[in-house]
Amino acid sequence: MPAPAEPGSDGEGENESVGTVIVAGLANLVIAAAKFVAGLISGSAAMLSESAHSLADTVTEVFLFVALRRGGKPADEEHPFGYGKESFVWAFIAALFTFIGGAGFSIYHGVTTIISGEHSGHYLISYIVLAVSFVAEGTSWLKAQRQVKGESQRWGISKRRYLRLTSDTTVKAVYFEDSAALIGLLLAAGGIGLAQLTGSETWDGVASILIGLLLLVVATVLARANVSLLVGRAVPRRMHNQIADDLASLDVVTAVPTLLTMQLGPGEILVAAKVDFEDHITGGQIEEASDEAERRLRARYPGIRYVFLDPTRGRAGLNHRDGGVDI
Repeated sequence: MPAPAEPGSDGEGENESVGTVIVAGLANLVIAAAKFVAGLISGSAAMLSESAHSLADTVTEVFLFVALRRGGKPADEEHPFGYGKESFVWAFIAALFTFIGGAGFSIYHGVTTIISGEHSGHYLISYIVLAVSFVAEGTSWLKAQRQVKGESQRWGISKRRYLRLTSDTTVKAVYFEDSAALIGLLLAAGGIGLAQLTGSETWDGVASILIGLLLLVVATVLARANVSLLVGRAVPRRMHNQIADDLASLDVVTAVPTLLTMQLGPGEILVAAKVDFEDHITGGQIEEASDEAERRLRARYPGIRYVFLDPTRGRAGLNHRDGGVDI
């Protein structure tokens, strides 16, 4: 059966990603303001850290929106392979902002709270804002969850595996950031609750530090994924092997000794291969076989944008399988 296209390779997938980013951004902006007010009134380090967390997420969504728009520009003479990799650049910048703006502030403010031991004032307003924020963040997370679930079912793989192999950096970022936001809200509630029960503001500071460490982990995961894509990551091994088999199945092909692939952008793939054609065929037959190969590959994976085949001498049956990314 033909496998589905890489997410983001059609207009529908891109529109869904844009919707996911917009919903997440609007939710985070409202939540950031509410948390900031609650943090000022209560004096809670965890609430102020959560405010910084939501503000960092809001700015991140702006970067991701820019990534979707800039990365979708058509190819031109200056950029013949398109602008897909610009999506990875903006997504990487978004991860760095989460690291600096969210994690750095949260850890710093948590440490200063533990040292100074400032008293948290009104607890009730903090609990109310945390509860409302949890509902809003949960709504955004559910939208991202539905998109991740739908795409993983199309691929016939688990959600965890989909998140590891997809080149759609926007939905990955929103999913991880919303997940971190929900966990962060629970940490903040726990820290404020323990501070109220024990009378020690140390718990409030500890919660702030834990929120910062959580953001640090998310930022690191997203940054590493985007760096890999910027460098030029290959397609998943399952896809690599299917491409190799499709090329080798052509009647006039005896071997595919070398197969190279690269993610050009969200859902955009380049395929380059050294192919050993039968010695007796003509140049016209090689051209026909090359056209047929491109049709087959694009029919199976619509995300494939470019196919380059280099006729070369090889050994019959020697095909480059088990390449690509083993994830």
